[in-house]
Amino acid sequence: MRALGLAGIAVRKNVFLCVRLHFSSRAGVECIAPLFQTVQETPRPIPTQVTGTIPKWIKGSLLRVGPGRFEFGNDKYNHWFDGMCLMHKFTIENGSVTYASKFLESDSYKRNKRENRIVVSEFGTLAMPDPCKSVFERFKAKFEMPKSTDNCNVNYVLYKGDYYVSTETNLMRKVDPEELDTLEKVDWSKFIAVNGATAHPHYDPDGTAYNMGNSYGKQGTRYNIIRVPAQKTGSEDSLEGAQVVCSIEPEEKMRPAYYHSFGMTENYIVFVEQPLKLNILKILTSKIQGKSFSGAMSWEPGLDTVFHVVNKHTGQPHHGTFHTGAFATFHQINAYEEQGCIVLDLCCQDDGATVHAFQLQNLRQSGQALDEIFKGVGKAYPRRYVLPLGIDSNTKPGIEVTPLDYTTAATVKRADGKVWCTHENLHDQTLEELGGLEFPQINYSKYNARKYRYFYGCGFKHLVGDSLIKVDVKTKKAKVWKEDGAYPSEPIFVPRLGSVEEDDGLLLSAVISPRQNKNTFLLVLDAKNLAEVGRAEVPVQMPYGFHGAFIPHRSPKHTE
Repeated sequence: MRALGLAGIAVRKNVFLCVRLHFSSRAGVECIAPLFQTVQETPRPIPTQVTGTIPKWIKGSLLRVGPGRFEFGNDKYNHWFDGMCLMHKFTIENGSVTYASKFLESDSYKRNKRENRIVVSEFGTLAMPDPCKSVFERFKAKFEMPKSTDNCNVNYVLYKGDYYVSTETNLMRKVDPEELDTLEKVDWSKFIAVNGATAHPHYDPDGTAYNMGNSYGKQGTRYNIIRVPAQKTGSEDSLEGAQVVCSIEPEEKMRPAYYHSFGMTENYIVFVEQPLKLNILKILTSKIQGKSFSGAMSWEPGLDTVFHVVNKHTGQPHHGTFHTGAFATFHQINAYEEQGCIVLDLCCQDDGATVHAFQLQNLRQSGQALDEIFKGVGKAYPRRYVLPLGIDSNTKPGIEVTPLDYTTAATVKRADGKVWCTHENLHDQTLEELGGLEFPQINYSKYNARKYRYFYGCGFKHLVGDSLIKVDVKTKKAKVWKEDGAYPSEPIFVPRLGSVEEDDGLLLSAVISPRQNKNTFLLVLDAKNLAEVGRAEVPVQMPYGFHGAFIPHRSPKHTE
């Protein structure tokens, strides 16, 4: 508690410093250091102050997850992705909102807390050997295989009716979404031959889940497409029945691509093999080299980005791959099939080295220094690619083969036999001014893997989201919510009860601020026009997080 209290004092000092810099310096962007500081958990639900209206038809819990503690003793994490997982819950009922949060009681968290130092390595931070051990023991520790972390701070995922928090290792933690209690640890490798899985699975309407994970073995590295059944049968374990649908061989076995998400249509999985590479040898020798996992990642813009298409029902790969110029992607928007093509929409950036910019020392800069960091970071913009499945060895080179008349995305077979895709930008000048878009969301329950028109996301003007955006993929026009000093999280779409129109619903976003005079609040917007419906102010601080989910409590018959 004393450490957290000291952290709280540090936060207040940073807030004061940043407020002063905001008003005294016009040369750079606003200091956002307080968005990346340790906070205390709020284990018991507390009331919020509602202004405007929270519609009574929306009843459920907005769950969010992200880093919440950035140091133990004198040890400090290096990267935003490393902070200990803090789970948040906004409970919405009859127009009122309560807030609670708890740290995930992961093995990593408990070991770090018990020893008051960083014991388990994370994405950008290498844990150092115990200084109390002998010189020989510390030397020997450098040759031990790096252990996976169960600090699952990226997303909430759903398998067989159970909720988990997930990161990208082989470990997940089952959680109780009602009480935010940490339950058992689940190891993917105990059920299926993979060494990890993404934190962004896809779901069929019946609840069947699909994911992707790498495997490292005698046959070399493989990208694996995973299917998890929709329901449990009897008293089976959590991931029992999971199976590898298809394995894809990387172009370089010891240097596979990093990936954070993938595309899914009604019948296909689309895996994007991007030139953001993982050096397996460097990962295996990270302790010897004294480098973290992130040090094994490299951006290689001279390579193609390759689309792999696999039938998710049969596991049969498409007879060819599709290529395009180098880009990096972390989040897909949506994908669907039409006229023998797959339409794939992604948030793309031309510089895959951006991931290294989110070092905490960068995010805690201010004024001109922060401005310079932002200028050097690649911006993510929405793009559309079209993959015609009928293209084959009989297709003549040089002829554009995309049959869809509503997109400028094109695909041609080149003289060298490579199928080459060029993209369509799904935005107008508005997104250029807002710094690009990330954390995309759609009306997932009704439009995932279907032709759609709208998506939502955060404008990333200042390294993290500082606006909320709705994009019409037909017109490319954008609607924007923005408030001075406010930094909104990923917007979660909640459809209105009985809705027919795609954008008939609400957007939920947790909004925080580095300024001492602004409160954290849950923002509720009308998804049609991004007009504010209401907000619920929370009298505690929250760090900037990653992803989340909305869980309806029930489906009442009445409306407002």
